[in-house]
Amino acid sequence: MFCNDPMPNHTNARPEMRTEWLQQHKTGDTTPMALAERVKQLRTEHTWSQGDLAQRIDADPAQISRYENGRITPSADAIIRLAQTFNVSCDYLLVDNAPRRPFTSPEDALGPQLHHLNELNPDDLELITRFIDALVTKTRLKNLTNTIN
Repeated sequence: MFCNDPMPNHTNARPEMRTEWLQQHKTGDTTPMALAERVKQLRTEHTWSQGDLAQRIDADPAQISRYENGRITPSADAIIRLAQTFNVSCDYLLVDNAPRRPFTSPEDALGPQLHHLNELNPDDLELITRFIDALVTKTRLKNLTNTIN
């Protein structure tokens, strides 16, 4: 969650915007998992040391320690590097109760191809739709048979 405050400006120039992170507080009976706790949890799941994670995101191990202890908040760029490294969405790192999703989705992988769908004729679009439906059905049946066995 961000808060944008106009910084005092004593010149006639356009006011600058300062972005600050707002800390979320305990609500109700459950304590939301803070960014610091998520980073530590994900690092532990990967069995990485703070040094290992620091190397992967091009940071200093002491910086990782400060992230995990909530002493500093990663920059937006660092959050993106963390999300890519852990293969989780940025909102999972930043938003309490956000579902854990991969950094990129299957739609992202097909983005360039999907962009050109408007160039196809209706028959070809129908063929693509049927093919995707068939692949999804095949995958669902395969998963169903694997759970039965």
